[in-house]
Amino acid sequence: MRAAGLALCAFVACGLSSACDRLPTSTRSEGPSPLPPAATPVASALTPLPAPPLAPAAGSVEVRSEPVSFAPIVHAADPSVVTIDTVSEEVEVSPFTHRYWPRETRGLGTGFVIDKGGIILTNNHVVDGANTIQVMLSDERVFPGKVVATDSRTDVAVVRIEAKDLRPLPLGDSDALDVGDWVVAIGNPYGLSHTVSAGIISAKGRTRKDVTLDDPSGYYDFLQTDASINPGNSGGPLLNLHGAVVGINTAIRGGGAQGIGFAIPINMVKQLLPMLLRDGHITRSGLGVRIIDVHRLSQEDRDALHLPEGMKIAGAVVAYVAPSGPADRAGLEPGDIIVGFEGTPIERSTQLEWLASTAGVGRPVTLRVQRASKAFEIKVTLSALQEGPQPASP
Repeated sequence: MRAAGLALCAFVACGLSSACDRLPTSTRSEGPSPLPPAATPVASALTPLPAPPLAPAAGSVEVRSEPVSFAPIVHAADPSVVTIDTVSEEVEVSPFTHRYWPRETRGLGTGFVIDKGGIILTNNHVVDGANTIQVMLSDERVFPGKVVATDSRTDVAVVRIEAKDLRPLPLGDSDALDVGDWVVAIGNPYGLSHTVSAGIISAKGRTRKDVTLDDPSGYYDFLQTDASINPGNSGGPLLNLHGAVVGINTAIRGGGAQGIGFAIPINMVKQLLPMLLRDGHITRSGLGVRIIDVHRLSQEDRDALHLPEGMKIAGAVVAYVAPSGPADRAGLEPGDIIVGFEGTPIERSTQLEWLASTAGVGRPVTLRVQRASKAFEIKVTLSALQEGPQPASP
């Protein structure tokens, strides 16, 4: 299980590298540019700022009844949860003789069955670099595991074991979760196998700004939970009250048992699974831009972009356009605000980053864009996103 710290600047890469919270000073101060030749004008995405919401009247809030016991969920799910033991080899160097020698290291994590033929989901960091993998089922049978697919940018891995007639866990709908919903975690914290904890969804949409992990180019949109999660829980399921997986437990903040744990939403995983099972890896697409959240714009930035005062807009602001890239060929410019992707409204930059990266290389997509007071739609053909341990530099 990873311990997470605090990130000071969110990296948002729809094909390139990070952008902090300010636009370049040269962006659009001389006035808005004409629309691209291929643009189709549409209604503006600017709306008047809403009035503050009214507080609910006393006695008008209903609390749904919750289970007296989580035992039925645990009894149904626990046979599908596995323990993953790994052995890796590290090289140590003597500070005195400068001689090298191998040192064996052991790791512990959790996984869960998603197919009765022996397909198991876990975290990439649980199996990354492992020389051998042993998977122990709830009935204590042990099988060698083979990594058949990985994606470090979402910290997901698929392991296969030669076993049949296993009991797969159903994959639920993480988008249907509300903050405050009950969830149950099952895992192997500190080697205490099949430990169960319960809590609620504390928050949704936690990003790189909130959770610092090994890959600065990762695609993170975590669920936050106060269900107790500790080292060894990594890769285990986070379940809803129907016993369906809504997340993969992945990270903790500030050490164990702090009531601040993070899980990968299962809907992200379900979107990647077909390609992972087919190719063993993810090939991502990109727009060729750097973006920042529109709500991070200062008033000076809004003035430079000629956004009317007293108007609200959500989306991702283009901070940089790669020369000859997809966005550049379509006529997008720094300062454009992307408010829609293939009909999906864009609320924040990480959402656009995810949609663009998973849409498919060579696919033409329709962007809805706000330029100053004018809005338009434009077709952009996505290109391959260069993968690597670090994002590409502009």
